[in-house]
Amino acid sequence: MPIGAFISGCAGLELTSDERSFFRDAQPWGLILFKRNVEAPEQVQKLTASFRESVGRRNAPILIDQEGGRVQRLGPPNWRKYPAARRYGELFEKSPLDGLRAARLTARLIAEDLLALGINVDCIPVLDVPGEGAHEVIGNRAYAKNARNVTILARAVMEGLMSGGVLPVVKHAPGHGRAGVDSHHTLPVVTATKEELETSDFTTFAAFADAPMAMTAHVVYAAYDPDKPATLSPRIVRIIRRKIGFDGLLMTDDLSMKALSGTMEERVAEAAAAGCDIMLHCNGDFAEMQAVARAAGELKGRAASRARAALKRLRRPVKFDRRMAMKEAEQLLLVEAETSS
Repeated sequence: MPIGAFISGCAGLELTSDERSFFRDAQPWGLILFKRNVEAPEQVQKLTASFRESVGRRNAPILIDQEGGRVQRLGPPNWRKYPAARRYGELFEKSPLDGLRAARLTARLIAEDLLALGINVDCIPVLDVPGEGAHEVIGNRAYAKNARNVTILARAVMEGLMSGGVLPVVKHAPGHGRAGVDSHHTLPVVTATKEELETSDFTTFAAFADAPMAMTAHVVYAAYDPDKPATLSPRIVRIIRRKIGFDGLLMTDDLSMKALSGTMEERVAEAAAAGCDIMLHCNGDFAEMQAVARAAGELKGRAASRARAALKRLRRPVKFDRRMAMKEAEQLLLVEAETSS
């Protein structure tokens, strides 16, 4: 059965009969979970299993945004509370070895949390470099305030995740750090010059051209395309593919965000025409899910090849001593003790 070129959300803690039927027929490539979808470990395990049963694919991707800090869909009392990315950067500035160890270790712990629930993709690391005066939508979600340290720490995070059997999604290509407004609500327009972007913002993504997956930014880069945000811009996607050199699976950020305008079908069509491989739709609105599925169509050609290549990079978790890892993390003052086993 053909696989759809989209990733879908769902409405609640379990799939409705309509959602199960929709997933069976529309065959989304993957599912993304949010706080509305998580309550307890057993419940999440049942939800992920139900999705995979619906689509008939045991390795179907199930994604989540488990960054730590403000963006953490799984949290107390059933899961650990992780620090914001900037904490690693602060530690790195004092002790590079400790900062790298902390970033890799906590990513490995996150991977273990996720894999136990049936989640095999995490939308980290954030590669954005915060700009002076930018909106705090990125803020401490960035590992550091300069591209060099962001690159070093994000690499440790990616390695930690993948050693735990979870795939990373780097975001938000080609850089959300200078945005002056929150793209969840308004379309940001970045007026930085090409030189400024290419010597800072874009460099972190160029360093991750080997990543299996990346997520686009709903941001206008006026120096390249004054009319369309990256997600909908053929010019910016060409920069991501050619200048930055990324040839992995390119997914949109959430198409239901208010930064974008037009109908859901129009958004999907523009993103596909720009060169995005997979359409991401997160809010669980059933009518919108159906519209995305119709407009996205089948995952095929280069996009399908990239999707297969990404999933081939999933591997068995490397042997890991959880208790020792937690002890070390707590000693680094980065992770609060578990509140529930």
